[in-house]
Amino acid sequence: MISSDEAIRLEDQYGAHNYHPLPVVLAKGKGVHVWDPEGNQYYDFLSAYSAVNQGHAHPAINKALIEQAETLSLTSRAFYNNVLGDYEKYITEYFGFDKVLPMNTGAEGVETAIKICRKWAYEKKGIPEEKAVILVAENNFHGRTTTIISFSNDPDAKKNFGPYTPGFRKVRYNDLNDLQKALQEENVAGFLVEPIQGEAGVVVPDNNYISKAAELCREAGVLFIADEIQTGIGRTGSILAVCGNCTCEIKCERQNTYTKPDMLILGKALSGGVYPVSAVLADKEVMDVIKPGQHGSTYGGNPLACKVAMAALNVIYDENLPQNARKLGMLFREEMQQLVDSHELFVKVRGKGLLNAVIINDTEDSDTAWRFCVALKDNGLLAKPTHGNIIRFAPPLVISEEQLLDCISIIRKTLEEFRK
Repeated sequence: MISSDEAIRLEDQYGAHNYHPLPVVLAKGKGVHVWDPEGNQYYDFLSAYSAVNQGHAHPAINKALIEQAETLSLTSRAFYNNVLGDYEKYITEYFGFDKVLPMNTGAEGVETAIKICRKWAYEKKGIPEEKAVILVAENNFHGRTTTIISFSNDPDAKKNFGPYTPGFRKVRYNDLNDLQKALQEENVAGFLVEPIQGEAGVVVPDNNYISKAAELCREAGVLFIADEIQTGIGRTGSILAVCGNCTCEIKCERQNTYTKPDMLILGKALSGGVYPVSAVLADKEVMDVIKPGQHGSTYGGNPLACKVAMAALNVIYDENLPQNARKLGMLFREEMQQLVDSHELFVKVRGKGLLNAVIINDTEDSDTAWRFCVALKDNGLLAKPTHGNIIRFAPPLVISEEQLLDCISIIRKTLEEFRK
């Protein structure tokens, strides 16, 4: 096995510099822990941006992957396969929708939802062709394809990648009045929104924002599209962030707190962290606008992905991971609030379930949060800054209370040692 220094050198020499990783090399993972080539152990508090909710190398998910890989991995959609239909039935019943369109990555899921929304607008709502407008929230993050960055206001994601795709209009996040005004404009087809803005720094809206936004969309005849790529699959303390405060996993539509979107986009943890899987779910009235040849993917719906996704969702349900995220998330925020109250470096803690962030007392262009994350790494915990002065804390949902308390001790120790 090559050393950490050699691995970093090779990436720097031969890879595009489109990421700025923390200076640590990972060679092994199990549960909530990862190890570098030299054998140093760390707590993973990023979870591959919530793709590893079930923990690293979960045996049930790995078993499904290996068994299917030894049988049949890919057919393309030129033929039927004996796994896809079973998966489609499973995931639609799991989340309470009529239909699913399987894809591979989160960004593909968002692009898929945009295409479906536009086609629905022209064929069902009667918006003139080429005139459909999709509302999005300021400070959104939905991926990095050309279309998606066209409605980003992050200069790093957008600058010098134009010309940009038209057809989008931003509204202020967590501002129902601004949304209501925009919904009254001509040719609005959909509202695409993250229930919690993860990349923006774990920005949690008011309790009624999502449910009221969905209600306003229904009244206006506009599709409410929930991007739960990062917040879904148990991360926020329920199976979906749009579930509000319910604790169910399956049949969330029976709960009074559940806000059923017209389209639901899933990814990341749908994969169990082992194989790219994403999905767009909708009822027939919306999904049936897609006909043969109008959208697809060579790998979308492949047998390997389908088996992995079903195993990943089974783990979430069988191991009560949303409940664990809810319970331990409250504990984490309580402990972080004590640090906010007693140390000037921490300004604020916010989040839901095990998707949390701490705001550092410095400007966005400072390197304080980065240096604090390096110090955390040296003490055995891996986290990453976002937007300069915000640190996201999102461990795998399989973490135990004992492990979480150990991680809190590491954060406290690092804070006491750290010099701004």
